[in-house]
Amino acid sequence: MSEPGLSAIMSERRQLINLAYRLLGSLADAEDVVQETYARWYAMSPAEQQAIDNPAAWLTKVASRVCLDLLRSARSRRERYVGEWIPEPLPESTEWHTGQPGTADPADRVTLDESVNMAFLVVLDAMTPAERVAFILHDVFRYPFPEVAEIVGRTPAACRQLASSARRRIQDAEIPAAPSPRRAELIRQFKAAWESTDIAALVNLLDPDVTAVADGGGVVQAALAPVHGGVNVAQYFTGLPIFQLGRTLLERTVNGQPGLVIQFEGVTETVIAFDVDGDHITNIWAVRNPEKLHPWTN
Repeated sequence: MSEPGLSAIMSERRQLINLAYRLLGSLADAEDVVQETYARWYAMSPAEQQAIDNPAAWLTKVASRVCLDLLRSARSRRERYVGEWIPEPLPESTEWHTGQPGTADPADRVTLDESVNMAFLVVLDAMTPAERVAFILHDVFRYPFPEVAEIVGRTPAACRQLASSARRRIQDAEIPAAPSPRRAELIRQFKAAWESTDIAALVNLLDPDVTAVADGGGVVQAALAPVHGGVNVAQYFTGLPIFQLGRTLLERTVNGQPGLVIQFEGVTETVIAFDVDGDHITNIWAVRNPEKLHPWTN
């Protein structure tokens, strides 16, 4: 292949990472998918490569199909997962680390927008694999339904219905499109109340039906089941011994939204994402599984 052709192929890497992360909710899995996609490309002969009119479209199709296969097998993998599973959190690009020396490549970073905030990813995770792929390809990446149909293995009309069903799920969840000053202020107040062990202040900030979910993956200690209700969640957080153990609580952007990070001696141990409705916090997701925190590693 000529050098310009090689450059064009490799320039698609960031787009593929962005697509695969949204489809899978895991940067590690997304990177594996992109590696597999390129392996399939380079397994072809030069003549086979040159016979492909649109290499970028070919790469997207292959990556999407690999993601679809992974999503279909995720149910059995999740059954073996210890505790609750939360999508992998991502920092702002300015705070981005790969955790692997020499691999801090901008092409490995996911563009943060409303399609990767934690509430959005959690709703995506509840969809069927076909719904998720049809919606992400069409509504987020603007692929026409005939191309989506080729990837999903359904008719264009069926893919239109899949995307429509997924869209209703997103709308029903009332996911905010962008962070607001009030949202950031609520998280700041939550941080202050938590640090001062002020249960009453926390309860006032939490929706009465708030749910807190932790993901330790069986690797580190975390609640194995969700905690429900304002009082229960407030008591749960104030009962955690993080400050007595010398941990630091920091304000950080998590998947494009205001969040919190717990660090010990500069190492990120927990990343906390929030969902807010009006003046109250409605959902809290705390990711503690170290395997999901590589982008946060100093």
